[in-house]
This record gives sequence, C-alpha cells and structure tokens, in this order.
Amino acid sequence: MPDHDVRLQHLNVWLDEQLANLFQAQGWGEVPQGSLTAASSDASFRRYFRWQADGRSFIVMDAPPPQENCKPFVDIDHLLASAGIHVPNIYAQDLQRGFLLLSDLGSQTYLDVIDADNADSLFNDAVNALLAFQQLPMEAPLPSYDVALLRRELELFPEWYVGRELGLAFSESQQAAWQRVSGILIDSALDQPKVLVHRDYMPRNLMLSTPNPGVLDFQDAVYGPVTYDITCLFKDAFLSWPEARVAAWLHDYWQRAKAQGLHVQEDFDSFHRASDLMGVQRHLKVIGIFARICHRDGKPRYLGDVPRFFAYIEAVVARRPELAELGQLIAQLQRATGVRS
Repeated sequence: MPDHDVRLQHLNVWLDEQLANLFQAQGWGEVPQGSLTAASSDASFRRYFRWQADGRSFIVMDAPPPQENCKPFVDIDHLLASAGIHVPNIYAQDLQRGFLLLSDLGSQTYLDVIDADNADSLFNDAVNALLAFQQLPMEAPLPSYDVALLRRELELFPEWYVGRELGLAFSESQQAAWQRVSGILIDSALDQPKVLVHRDYMPRNLMLSTPNPGVLDFQDAVYGPVTYDITCLFKDAFLSWPEARVAAWLHDYWQRAKAQGLHVQEDFDSFHRASDLMGVQRHLKVIGIFARICHRDGKPRYLGDVPRFFAYIEAVVARRPELAELGQLIAQLQRATGVRS
C-alpha cells in the first residue's frame, strides 16, 4: 500500500478521536457519520481534507514530517489572530505526526471569484487585513529576510530554470551580470522598512469569507521588506492586471499605510521603485521554484505560468534602467534556446 494511503489511515484514526473530543467539549452530542474529501493540495508536500456532516465542516491538514513542519503554521496562526486577522481556528494538533484539525474558512478563494468588476472591493478587504498584521510589533521569534535568504532565493533561477529547465549555464560575463543584478535587488530589499511578511499573500491564499478575507498558507512568514506582500498581491502567479490599475492600487495602499503610521517610503516614486525591484526578486525566485517543482517533484503544470513572470519582469526592466543587464541576460537566454519565455 502506498505510503500516503498509510498516512491517510493514521489521519483518519486521529481525526475520529479529535472530533469525538471536540464534539464532547462543545456539547454537540455524538459525532455523526461524516465524509472526508480532498480539499486542496499545493506545491509543497501538504494535503488538505474537508470533513463534513450535518452542516458542520472542518479542514484537516496532513503535513508529513520531515518534509513539512506544522509548528510555524500554529505559531503564526496565533500571531495573525492577535491582530484580528481571519485565520483558521486550530481545534487539535499533533505536531510530531503533522496533523492539524482546523476550522473551515470556505471553499472559494479570491482566485476563484475575482474579476475586473469586484477586484477593487476584494483587494480593499485584503489591504485592510495586510495593514493590520503589518502593524504588529516585531517581537515574535521569526527569521528575517537577510542577505543569505534573498540570495538563496535568487539562486533558484540559475540553478533550476537556467540549468535544469533550459539546460544552460551562465558564461563568465553572464555570471558577472547576474551578480550585479542580484546585488541591486538585494540592496533594495534590505534598504526597505521592515514588517511582518506573509510571503505568499496572493489571491490563491485568500478565502472569500466572513469576515473577509480568510488568510491561509502563512507558515513561511518572516520579517522583511514592507513592499513584499502588497506587490505579491497585485502581481500574482495565476492572474495579471493592467499596469495602470496595479499602479493605482499600489498608490492607494501607500497612502493608507502612511495614514495609519506604517513605515513606508516617504514618496510614492521611491515606494514604486522598491515595489518594482521587490517584485523582480520574487518573480525570479518563483520561476526557479516552478522549474524545481517540475524537475524535482514531478509537477510540470506550474511551468505554464512562467511566461507571466517574465512579462512582469520585462515591464519593470522597461522603466528601471538599473535593471538593463537583467533584460539583456533574459534576451540572451531566449536567443540561446530559440524560445520566447
């Protein structure tokens, strides 16, 4: 029997026990016969199931050790809840085995429902939540976006996309250009005011719920650049918006952040540049991650969204002359492979 089926057997036994305890504690009577169905999976090794019966619904997370560690999810869940963010309530946990029993925030993500007409309203709610947790005091024992982490993320691009997906290696001059570009991106990130950073604050991880939004997938949170999450929100892996609309949303966030006393760049031009460069750092990282997910984990579908990230990068390169070398490097890779990214 495959290992994941063995895990599912163990998960079911654990779940029965936890539901019995929960129903007793809440005075709900006997646990009814419920159904356990797949809720979602993501680019990691985590799986999510939905248990439903008699109008009650819960989410069960299966995060197999040693690939996954549930403790950061639990710790950051409590941290975000302290800022009034709508995150799952944790009813039961087994950190050693990687099982969590959570409240159900619904089945519709922002990605499922967002369109040109409702985007302003949905993003307004998302920005309200973002500003709330960005104002948390930076007192939790979380890692920081330091030089080592920023560089490690950037190096995913030459290792996995250039090396494994394209089958190429940087020449000496290309490597030198890459190091210069990386330095610009890292310096810009480190120069920014720091806040709590979700790291994947995008429509796929925001649930349409009451209160709105429900926030998920926050276990990799760090302290880092103030532009990171807001840039991630509007320059998503799975859908794109017109440049002018993104700029207007960014300006609105910047004004609201300043009004609420959040440390952001003093003028919008500086904020916009910082957002642009932060986005490029993230886009290069994600291109590398999607290539790694394909070649290491056997999930090729994510590569279909790589052209979106190159489009984001090209738009920024066109207005940020300090990144001209990156534009040249990408053009060289495209010529070498004969395929437009």
